[in-house]
Amino acid sequence: MAVTSLFAPPTDHTPDPALAHRRADAVVTVVGPDGTPLAGADVVVEQTGHAFGFGCIGFDLVNLANGTSTDVDYDNDFATRWLDVFNTTTLPFYWGTFEPEEGRPRTAELLATARWFADRGVAVKGHPLVWHTVQPRWLLGRPTDEVERLQRARIRRDVADFAGVVDTWDAINEVVIMPVFTAEENAITPLARLRGRVEMIRMAFEEARAVNPGATLLLNDFDMSTAYECLVEAVLEAGIRIDRLGLQSHMHQGYWGEEKTLRVLERFSRYGIPIHLTETTLLSGDLMPPEIVDLNDWQVEGWPSTPEGEERQADEVERHYRTLLSHPAVQAATYWGLSDRGMWLGAPGGLLRADGSPKPAYERLRRLVKEEWWLAPTRLRTDVSGRVGVSGFLGDYRLSVPEGGGDPVTFRLAEPGERALTVTTR
Repeated sequence: MAVTSLFAPPTDHTPDPALAHRRADAVVTVVGPDGTPLAGADVVVEQTGHAFGFGCIGFDLVNLANGTSTDVDYDNDFATRWLDVFNTTTLPFYWGTFEPEEGRPRTAELLATARWFADRGVAVKGHPLVWHTVQPRWLLGRPTDEVERLQRARIRRDVADFAGVVDTWDAINEVVIMPVFTAEENAITPLARLRGRVEMIRMAFEEARAVNPGATLLLNDFDMSTAYECLVEAVLEAGIRIDRLGLQSHMHQGYWGEEKTLRVLERFSRYGIPIHLTETTLLSGDLMPPEIVDLNDWQVEGWPSTPEGEERQADEVERHYRTLLSHPAVQAATYWGLSDRGMWLGAPGGLLRADGSPKPAYERLRRLVKEEWWLAPTRLRTDVSGRVGVSGFLGDYRLSVPEGGGDPVTFRLAEPGERALTVTTR
């Protein structure tokens, strides 16, 4: 079914052939309430959402969502810029800060935040259910069996409390290093040493699924070595289902480049599990020295963003996102902080400066997400059979008939290739 003459005229952006798998063509038949095709009718088609998960953490919007902001003007501008680009967010469920006092979790605060995002059409992920870092101090000194019981209960409680609003979770984080972690005392590393990596993962996934069988659960790690591959293989051999595979890409020591990024994606895509780039950072200032092994060991005062660094960051952000979308296995990419204000390690990794003004990287990413990879409102005319061609990125679309066509109707381009759709106007 090739009806190329029906399709919308090309935009200012020539489609990138490397992203053909991200696009679809549809021949839409527009019919009236009585089922009669609307021939020769003017219609307006526009994109309303991306299927790809363009993510960013939502940590900085917790106060605004809860009405406790101390800088409302900054936070409102921040929220506007956030929502203009991103459709997926990650919220902080680090056990030590989520439940600093035993039995008093911040459920109401995080639930209000999750609902704030969901009300604005943003998909919400919780991070993480199990991790050995940012642990509650009150867990120290407990017997290992009790630590396991409390960890299992924590998973069930939070996944159940947030079901329907947060249905995607980093079920367990950084398991490769978990049993041998020594940087800070915690109660989870001894448990992981006793139970083993695979059984820790089984615990996280099984407890979460027990209370929310439809949840999407990720195994997430920063270790891109063969150790992570071996762990993934052991988990799959143990019969544990991984819904999504999380790969971190904090590039404080420099951009990976296309070759390394694609090499990593190829290695981890062989398992047939959709990939999420869960934590991405690119700097707009001086880079961290290459000899640093643990990024947390690099502490500097006043790590500035620079004009040269901002131009470099903009180029690298564009290259990185183009590379990620070029690989069919990648479903989502989450940037780890919109603003330099409150950025991890104090690094100049935000897409906004600390005062909230946009860096070139923000403008570059927005142009990709909302211009080059987006169908703006486009006026088209149906043919004698009521058909009109729509070509665009996978996602959600709206069609309206300006002249007496009633309310707009929606449809979705869900997979690559051509397809036929029928929408009925009111």
